[in-house]
Amino acid sequence: MATAPRPRTTTRDPDELARRLTAWLGTKLPGARAVDVSVPAANGMSSETLLFTVDHPRPPARACVLRLAADPAAYTVFPVYDMPRQYRTMRLVAEHTDVPVPRVLWLEEDPGPLGAPFFVMERAFGRVPPDVLPYTYEGNWLHAASDAERTRLEDATIGVLARLHDQAPLDRAAFLDLPGQGDPLRRHVTAQRAYYDWVVTGLPRSPLIESAFARVEELWPCDPGETVVNWGDARVGNVVYAGFEPVAVLDWEMACTGPREVDLGWTVYLHRFFQDLTVSLGQPGLPDFLRRDRVEERYAELTGHRPRAMDFFTLYAALRHAIVMLRVAHRQVHFGEVTPPDDPDALIPHRASLAAMVRGDYW
Repeated sequence: MATAPRPRTTTRDPDELARRLTAWLGTKLPGARAVDVSVPAANGMSSETLLFTVDHPRPPARACVLRLAADPAAYTVFPVYDMPRQYRTMRLVAEHTDVPVPRVLWLEEDPGPLGAPFFVMERAFGRVPPDVLPYTYEGNWLHAASDAERTRLEDATIGVLARLHDQAPLDRAAFLDLPGQGDPLRRHVTAQRAYYDWVVTGLPRSPLIESAFARVEELWPCDPGETVVNWGDARVGNVVYAGFEPVAVLDWEMACTGPREVDLGWTVYLHRFFQDLTVSLGQPGLPDFLRRDRVEERYAELTGHRPRAMDFFTLYAALRHAIVMLRVAHRQVHFGEVTPPDDPDALIPHRASLAAMVRGDYW
C-alpha cells in the first residue's frame, strides 16, 4: 500500500476551493487574494491540505498552509475532525515549549466558506521524509544521507518529543484529555476500541486486530506512568527538516494527554512499518535508524525518564496503525481502487509484524 499510487482522499474540486478561499481571505484581509493555490503531492490521508500565497501589501505571512477537515463524501479516515482542537494544540505548544511548530494565523469554525472548518498557518520550508515511496527506499534524500547525518536527525527528533513531554503544561491542556473512565492510558485504549468498532460497522471484523486488543490487556503495564501532552502522530514523516534539524512539527490531530511511551511506541513502530515493508520488497532499508534501543536510550539521556513497558507500547502502536490502515483500505474498496479480499486481515499491510507482536516473537 505504501508503494502503490496514493489512494483517493477527496471529492472536492481544487479550483472551486481556490475560488472560495480567495473570497474568505478577503474577509480577513480586505483586498487580499489567495494565489498559487495547490494541493501538495503528498496530501494527507486524513485532513486535507492546501498551499497558497497571500497577495496583499502587509500579510501576516505570504506562504501559507490551510488544513481543512476531511471531505465527508470521501469515506473519511476518522469519524470526527476537530479543527479548533488542533489549532488550540498548536498554539499551546508554540506558547509554552520550544518545539518548532508553524505559526497559526486564523481559525474558521464556520463550514460555510469551504464546506468544512479549517485553519491557516504559516508555511515552513524544508524537507520531509516521504511516505510514498517511503524514506527507507533507495533514492530519497534521507536514505542517501550519511550515517552521521541520520543520527543527527534521529537525535533531534527524539529531542522534540523530550521537550514536548517535559515542557507542555498539563494544567493548560485539559481540552486534550480523552473522555471516559479510568486513567489516561485506559481512556486511550477505550477510544481506540470505539474507533475500531466504527471502522468495521457493517463490515467483517478483523480477527488479528481483536487478538491484538486481547494481547494488550495481557501486557497492561502495572504503572502506566506519568501523564504528559502527547503529539499523537509522532513520526519523522510529520516533521519538516532544514538540513537534518527539525524546523516544523506537523499534524496534531491525534494529540492527547497520556503516558510518554504512547508517543515513543508510535515513533519506533511507524519506522518499523516502513522498514519491514522495504525489506519485504528486497531492499535493505535503514535497519539502524530509529532502532528501539537507541530511541529508548536517547530519550532517557534527555529526560531522565527511562521508557517502560515498550513491548506493550509498540504493540499498541502497531494495533492502532492497523485500525487506521484498515479504514484506509476500506476507503480504497469504496472508491473501487481495490477488490475486497475474503480475509479481512489481508487488508492490513503489516499483518505479519502485528501477528508476531501478538505472539511475542517480533523483537
